[in-house]
Amino acid sequence: MRAAVFRGAGQALRVEEVPTPTPGVGEARVAVLGCGFCHTDLHYLDHGVATAKPPPLILGHEIAGRVDALGPGADGVAVGDPVLVPAVLPCGRCAYCRLGRENICPKMRMPGNHIDGGFAEFVVVPAKDLVALPREIDPVLGCVISDALTTPYHAVVHRAQVREGERVAVVGCGGVGINVVQFAAAAGAEVLAVDLNDAKLETARRLGASETIRPGPAEEFGTAVRRIWNDGADVAIEAVGTPATIALAFAALRRGGRLCLVGYSSVPAVLPAPRVMFLEYTIVGSLGCRPADYPRVVDLVRTGRIRLEPVVTGRVRLEEIETAADRLRRGEGFRSVVQP
Repeated sequence: MRAAVFRGAGQALRVEEVPTPTPGVGEARVAVLGCGFCHTDLHYLDHGVATAKPPPLILGHEIAGRVDALGPGADGVAVGDPVLVPAVLPCGRCAYCRLGRENICPKMRMPGNHIDGGFAEFVVVPAKDLVALPREIDPVLGCVISDALTTPYHAVVHRAQVREGERVAVVGCGGVGINVVQFAAAAGAEVLAVDLNDAKLETARRLGASETIRPGPAEEFGTAVRRIWNDGADVAIEAVGTPATIALAFAALRRGGRLCLVGYSSVPAVLPAPRVMFLEYTIVGSLGCRPADYPRVVDLVRTGRIRLEPVVTGRVRLEEIETAADRLRRGEGFRSVVQP
């Protein structure tokens, strides 16, 4: 099969012929119809973030396709079924999984990190983890549900616990942040979208933001938010992953507010502990999504409450995968989908 193989940081992805994987016991082979190019992939390529499995490795963790073959003992799906591959594959047996926190399972595996991912014609994963994709959802668009939608859903619903009528500042309107906007608005919140890109802010308005703002320094930004919302935001959700944007999100909070960190940062961020204590802020992290929540997110897409079309802003063939990487490096659009 053809696959875009990652051979190390600083090296371009090269399309190569590699052996087609064979599904083992309990596994399914999925013919990949779409795989989103995520900023996580760029962290491996450009920023020296190590993959769990050393290169060579096939990246890509936002995968949709059709079941192509089943190994012995694989059940719950049939050959030909349209499916999503969750971005996190938990063990299902540890204490965290039994507590319903499968997304932080210490034994979890992630396609494109621990095992070969979706920048290839085929991928092999446990059949039990596959999620049915309704036939009315185009898998080329629907692949982004696997991370770019489920991660914001988990952040908004479970970690930030956004409630109807609350004021939510979303810092960063990239491929994840734009969907934080969608889910916060769907929860009935009043949403302030924050980004430096006017086109992304315009899309944020179309997807539910009632206010938008281009940020300045953190102190000035906090003042600007209070001009809009008096005491500040009930919730700030950071979806970039830099110390500067974390500081912006922190500055937006009202007394007793909640800060949710979704963006990945490889360097520490410093927050003023006296303010956290004295103003009783709550600070939580958010990683991925529990597989149990995927059907709910799929249904929100199927019924039109959450939209895919504005989110997928590019489609490329496997041989054009570096084009997708370059678009992301330049901050263009939200998600490019690779079609093997």
